[in-house]
Amino acid sequence: MARRPQTDRMAPVFEASAPSRPPLIAERVVPELSDDAPRRAAPSPRPPPRRRKPGRSPARKAPRRPRRRWVWPLIRLMLVGVIWMVIGLAGVVVWFGHDLPDPVTSANVTRRPSVTLLAADGSQLASFGDIQGDTVRTSDVPRALVLAILATEDRRFFKHFGLDLVGIARASVVNLRAGRVVQGGSTLTQQVAKNLFLTHDRTFKRKIQEVLLALWLEQTFTKDQILSLYLNRVYLGAGTHGVDAAARRYFDQPVGQINLYQAALLAGLPKAPSRLNPVTNPDGSRVRTLQVLQNMVEAKMITPALAKQAAALADGAIPGARRGGMGSYFADWILERVDDFAGPRDRDLIVRTTLDPVQQRSAEAAVAGLLAEKGAAMKASQAALVALAPDGAVTAMVGGRDHATSPFNRAAQARRQPGSAFKPFVFLAGLEAGLTPSTMMDDAPITVNGWSPGNYKDKYKGRVSLTQAFAQSLNTVAVRVSETAGRGAVVKVAHRLGVIGSLSPLPSIALGVFEVSPLDLTAAYAPFANGGYAVVPHGILSIADRDGGLLYERQDSGPRRVVAPELARSMDTMLGAVVSWGTGRAAGLPDRTARGKTGTSQGYRDAWFVGYAGKTLAGVWVGNDDGTPMRDVTGGILPTQIWHAFMLNAP
Repeated sequence: MARRPQTDRMAPVFEASAPSRPPLIAERVVPELSDDAPRRAAPSPRPPPRRRKPGRSPARKAPRRPRRRWVWPLIRLMLVGVIWMVIGLAGVVVWFGHDLPDPVTSANVTRRPSVTLLAADGSQLASFGDIQGDTVRTSDVPRALVLAILATEDRRFFKHFGLDLVGIARASVVNLRAGRVVQGGSTLTQQVAKNLFLTHDRTFKRKIQEVLLALWLEQTFTKDQILSLYLNRVYLGAGTHGVDAAARRYFDQPVGQINLYQAALLAGLPKAPSRLNPVTNPDGSRVRTLQVLQNMVEAKMITPALAKQAAALADGAIPGARRGGMGSYFADWILERVDDFAGPRDRDLIVRTTLDPVQQRSAEAAVAGLLAEKGAAMKASQAALVALAPDGAVTAMVGGRDHATSPFNRAAQARRQPGSAFKPFVFLAGLEAGLTPSTMMDDAPITVNGWSPGNYKDKYKGRVSLTQAFAQSLNTVAVRVSETAGRGAVVKVAHRLGVIGSLSPLPSIALGVFEVSPLDLTAAYAPFANGGYAVVPHGILSIADRDGGLLYERQDSGPRRVVAPELARSMDTMLGAVVSWGTGRAAGLPDRTARGKTGTSQGYRDAWFVGYAGKTLAGVWVGNDDGTPMRDVTGGILPTQIWHAFMLNAP
């Protein structure tokens, strides 16, 4: 019996009228849904699987990650933000940079020519204008100076690009903790940008411009060049620009010769050069210098032992500064005359003057001391003193009790009534008219053209000699001498001896009822002190430029006799009587014979003493600027006492 095929035996038996067909792809993938189940669209047919190459194992397909739809919007937002930041930064640069100074031309900016005044002994008296020393490089200055500057101003100078972000962050933290600005973040490069190109205004615009210029400097110059610019341009007080000028001003030597303490002093000045320099504030300068030395120790640039050794040099470190602040009225007077002798100032000038530092200190001490002691009680607020050598050289000048509070120079600029201090010219006119010191005249009331002058406290002595009348300052006799000699003759004598101004030949000229400056009146007494020769008060001996070129040197034109020798001796004798037994007894000196004349104007508004002893001629005025009367102050009291105190130390 024949066998049936295997397929027939395993095939199920169906009862169907339709022919059999293979199932559709959709039918194989999607199961039948019930009528009440939600229907969904059948997925699109999948492509047939790709055949893998023989010998390769099938690769496992990584599962698909869910798409992060927020990534690209965030990236786009960041890109837009960056673009706007760039646009904003460019706008800031354009806005604040459109009026920046030209760095190339500003680096060569001109400065005011300086004038340095030297006293008669060669010491520096004062300086005006911008003083600049020799141009130096970092290799020309002591290494201690460079280290002191870096330790104090910018320890990360060689590590930043012009802006110290670390320093700014550190300063911000310190300031936030303190609740105020106690620390800055400016770099040396920023300071150079400010010193070279910008003002010191504390504005936001200036700060932005400073940053832009600092970046330009870092791109244009090396670090050593930037540091050299700082050394040569930084302002260090007292009119000095650059470390060499400051070293010469404060230490009397070039910067290459300074020691560690002096280097630390210079490094500490940029913080407040006008307030901390050793001329105006020696104590503050010392404290600041010790801080700089401590900064160097903290930065491990020097050892504590070396800092202690440097601090021990403080007392002898500033010889130049110890001479500062003296003779301010005299310095102003000289400066006004420099252009007359040297022409327009287009270069640095060095002016050698006639001032004697010893006499100047003595004059300042005498005026300040006696005004402080007696001025208030006597209602006298101001005084002036001027001293001359026999040839007219001004050796000391005090124009008031305090130059800082009142720079008006009463010694040279004020014009006040001399009172009886004018009588030497009246009596000299009388001697030239034939009178003698022993000529007798009446001390009694007198009337001239309706004017009736009187003596002090209306006391009269009757018949007296000219010497007695002069020594005791009797007004009625002075008027009689003036009328005898002639008022015009009195005017001529005063002008011939050096009294400057308009003198009217009125009867009251005998009592000094006109105005004259203390300087002119004192100089007019010189013929009595030197034997009869007129002098011109002067204070400038020579003017030279910085390179030593001589622009002016005083030439003595020779003596000009204005008083006959015998009359000069007669006047000298009568002036001696004033001090010996007259109104000027308080002027007497223990080691020399003093001569002079007192003077008091009407109502005690002005009090004078002008006199001489040895090689010094000096005049003193005391009064009030507004002309208010003093309390019974005559020339024989406060002015004579000031004169005496000054002359004790005069040659």
